[in-house]
Amino acid sequence: MAVKTMYQITHSCGHIAEQDLGDRRADERAGLARWLTERPCTDCWKDAHQSDAASTREWLKNKRAKEQAESEAWSAQYAMPPLEGTDRAVPRGIRCRHQILAAAYTALVSEGDTTETEWEAMEDKARTITRAGWWIDQRSSEPGDLAELLDAATDADRPTENPYF
Repeated sequence: MAVKTMYQITHSCGHIAEQDLGDRRADERAGLARWLTERPCTDCWKDAHQSDAASTREWLKNKRAKEQAESEAWSAQYAMPPLEGTDRAVPRGIRCRHQILAAAYTALVSEGDTTETEWEAMEDKARTITRAGWWIDQRSSEPGDLAELLDAATDADRPTENPYF
């Protein structure tokens, strides 16, 4: 006698569904059927997760707006020049520049041995980089690498075109 493939599942949400488990090995079907009874049906699961996704999107939108306001206030306070780029890249570049420079200041000056005078020189170099994309590209960099990255970006002798493209 063959192990059954069709199971009537009463989901935790109360909905009942006929489920074909024939694509599973025979010894896995009963366990999967039992597991499915502990879960909501597909429609209820989707409804619950769509509302979760909407609240996550709203939370992220609010978080980004707060970060943007803080970054713009910081840029004004420290006389950072406006960035150049697309409408989408500029706000992100402003946030990245703020996060990179704030993390570097903490690591190098507050917790490290960089003097305020040395930091101001780095800040001056950072002010010369106005391409939003550069700041976005450096968002994963280590704070201790900032001086080298700024030197590389402001090196007048470096080629302006990428030889690999």
